[in-house]
Amino acid sequence: MLRFSDMAEAIRQIEKYAAEGKQEFETSELIQVWIVHYLQVLGEAARGVSEASQKNYPQIPWSKIIGFRNILVHYYFAIVPSEIWRVVMVDIPPLKKEIERILEK
Repeated sequence: MLRFSDMAEAIRQIEKYAAEGKQEFETSELIQVWIVHYLQVLGEAARGVSEASQKNYPQIPWSKIIGFRNILVHYYFAIVPSEIWRVVMVDIPPLKKEIERILEK
């Protein structure tokens, strides 16, 4: 459950500055770097979840989370801020709900 807790904490950190809004995200390099960093942490924590646990929770898109982390780490200069914002607004909320549900068990 440690990695699930790490994932939840990374999401909290992402939300912390995403709450400032899209305009602030687009104009603040520090917020962009913060959010990208915690997306990397999220992916690294997901990568640390055992294969058995991943199979127990197929509703979580493990390969997409881990793959996105790989893109953020290895193709850093190709990151598109609008895609980061889309991930934060579209993909993070349902993931947060799933992680919270798992941690409540």
